[in-house]
Amino acid sequence: MNRLLVLVRHGQSDWNLKNLFTGWKDPDLTERGVAEAKRAGEKLNDMRIRFDVAYTSVLVRAQHTCRLILEGIGQPDLETICDQALNERDYGDLTGLNKDDAREKFGEEQVHIWRRSFDIPPPGGESLKTTAERVLPYFESEILPRVLKGENVLVAAHGNSLRALIMELEGLSGEEIIARELDTGVPIVYRLDEEGKIVDKEVLQD
Repeated sequence: MNRLLVLVRHGQSDWNLKNLFTGWKDPDLTERGVAEAKRAGEKLNDMRIRFDVAYTSVLVRAQHTCRLILEGIGQPDLETICDQALNERDYGDLTGLNKDDAREKFGEEQVHIWRRSFDIPPPGGESLKTTAERVLPYFESEILPRVLKGENVLVAAHGNSLRALIMELEGLSGEEIIARELDTGVPIVYRLDEEGKIVDKEVLQD
């Protein structure tokens, strides 16, 4: 029996549109983001996927995405668990800055290091490594056991919290995962075996 784990990065947020470092700030979806989330629900509905539980962060853009997906597959009242462990990476002093302005302020090379290194955090913030250190224990203690029980699980979260999960699932190095781009509102469907190993992976891209 294959077990389904579906990961979805939230739809475009207002701060994505404005090219701002968002982190733990809490903007909602744009009109495009709403459309992306609805489209994700349609794709999953076309595959006749139904879930036993959903997980999301405490941030509204992920929760809104999750809610729209569940409405789209006819499961609006599904058990949904929100936890800070699934929040986006905290960008610290970069939070709220336009990415171009940040390059001007700190230098293009330094901002590139903060964004694209695995273990060097921006001032006051998290690296992808420290993000993974809070995401993965939660995944292993709360989410994975439900998948291994045979439940279909949806996780609607953020680019970097999902990178941490993908790194673990696919056995990627820090350098490999930092280069992985995740489009907004695109479901990644994993079929796992009884040990949590990937049997099949499908990215539901248009």
